[in-house]
Amino acid sequence: MKLIAGVDIGNSTTEVCIGRIKDDSSLEFLSSSMVFTTGAKGTAENVKGIIRGIEEAVSKVNLKVSDIDIIRINEAAPVIGDTAMETITETIITESTMIGHNPKTPGGFGIGKGITLHFDHIEKAEANKQYILVIPEYIPFDVAAPAINNALKKGVQINGAIVQSDEAVLISNRINKTIPIVDEVKYIDKVPLGMPCILEVADTGKTIQTLSNPYGIASMFNLTPEQTKYVVPIAKSLIGNRSAVVIKTPSGEVKERVIPAGKLYIKSQKHIETIDIDSGAEEIMNLLSKIDNIEDIEGESGTNIGGMLSNVKSNMAYLTGEAIENIKIKDILAIDTVIPLKVRGGIAEETAMENAVAIAAMVKTDRLPMKKIAEKLQAETGVYVEIAGVEAVMAALGALTTPGTKLPIAILDMGGGSTDAALLDEKGTVKSIHLAGAGELVTMIINSEMGLSNRTIAEEIKKHPLAKVESLYQIRVENGYTKFFDEPLRPELYGRVVILKGEEMIPILNDMSMEKIVEIRKVAKKKVFVQNALRALSIIAPMNNIRNIPNIVLVGGSALDFEIPELVMEELSKYKIVCGRGNIRKVEGPRNAVATGLVISYL
Repeated sequence: MKLIAGVDIGNSTTEVCIGRIKDDSSLEFLSSSMVFTTGAKGTAENVKGIIRGIEEAVSKVNLKVSDIDIIRINEAAPVIGDTAMETITETIITESTMIGHNPKTPGGFGIGKGITLHFDHIEKAEANKQYILVIPEYIPFDVAAPAINNALKKGVQINGAIVQSDEAVLISNRINKTIPIVDEVKYIDKVPLGMPCILEVADTGKTIQTLSNPYGIASMFNLTPEQTKYVVPIAKSLIGNRSAVVIKTPSGEVKERVIPAGKLYIKSQKHIETIDIDSGAEEIMNLLSKIDNIEDIEGESGTNIGGMLSNVKSNMAYLTGEAIENIKIKDILAIDTVIPLKVRGGIAEETAMENAVAIAAMVKTDRLPMKKIAEKLQAETGVYVEIAGVEAVMAALGALTTPGTKLPIAILDMGGGSTDAALLDEKGTVKSIHLAGAGELVTMIINSEMGLSNRTIAEEIKKHPLAKVESLYQIRVENGYTKFFDEPLRPELYGRVVILKGEEMIPILNDMSMEKIVEIRKVAKKKVFVQNALRALSIIAPMNNIRNIPNIVLVGGSALDFEIPELVMEELSKYKIVCGRGNIRKVEGPRNAVATGLVISYL
């Protein structure tokens, strides 16, 4: 009788399966566990998590780690994600040449044009001249509003106001003329005085039209074609906003800096293919699909993509202790996305959305790092450890424990870092593929496109549905369902989009609408998982035709997602394929397939 532990080291989690081989060679599954992976996948730091997972699994059946006869670990190719910006012409604006702003609560509406005037000098304003008032936070609304009314009576044309505090609406409600007022200007001391200024506030439910259009700005300021080119970042940053302020200072200095995205060099046994990141994700992936047996992928030196891939290799060399020349990138997944780029010279930390390509790179080393993991694990547990097989093959064996499955069987293992596929036929022949890109890339895209700078919140947005808190007793869920509460919700949730994590509501501190966030989340999942599913299945399918695959079992952590399996199944239904979530050993759902397969394969 032997006790076997199968260990699946993933990018995000480490899963363990404990099985017992009886004297009659039959196999009995005893327990399982799942813990967070410690360290980067495929490095010696994984050992801490492996031991914790094994200890948890054996404790469930009153056993000790020392009772185990053999520990079997999977081959572990880590996947790392990053974004590589396309060529960006970044306009650096000094001395406030052009400034844009969009507060949450502007006052009034319309377009106002005038010379910027500090509130302290309002008494010196000349009649029949047009002004935009600059009101610092030490001037309260009940002082500002009467002063504006007095100036208007004297014939001074106050056509708008820039306010540091959050009091635009309070001022607007107390003056005798409807003017656009922009507030929450954090760096009001940077607003140049005596300079031409345009304010625009759209009516409720509408967005600005003039200042979000570079030609609109050019018309208001009589700019030359050369000057118009430099206001494009400002106009782009204001698209879809309800309000904006743009100020022109003739003394301002404008510089232009180009950040090259660079070229990808895809090396195979026969030759090297080259493609610009500027070509976009679709062209990159089309080229990748035509190259067999990729040996390595590199980026052009001194460019965005070159730096990214070089960092990936350097980090893995450091973590594994291997020479950097032994670190190879065997696959990438490229996805078109957008990222917020801070506009230089802004007065309220404005950003413009720029095109980018998100890249997940699968790093492959030689067998040495896995040997180091095995040696360290064996030394710390006293149990014999062996490296046993490819993840996708093990997952296919584990998937066969799902009720209703039979050979031939195909699996899609959708994890945190990679998407694996394998086809196991009646003869026991296996064809498998291991591709870069899965759940962590989706998290990265959500994080970048929403400008969150918070991967934890992005991860929660990926995993859970959303709702809008419409009153302290009512929320509207993203599917249209309205839920009412007997007790009032927390006041800080009012008006916010929230993440529904079980009974907990996590507010998203971002001004995006719920509908836009849902769109970003779903599109990211489609781009990553649906594209990778089709890519993987076309490689393993007989004659590379997906229609020749009879049935597919979805396994892995991302198969538990509340919408990813449906998105994949919807796409595969076009090929008339039976597809569904796995239920490993009838109890694990789609998880634990690789760990279970590692135990089964010992037989």
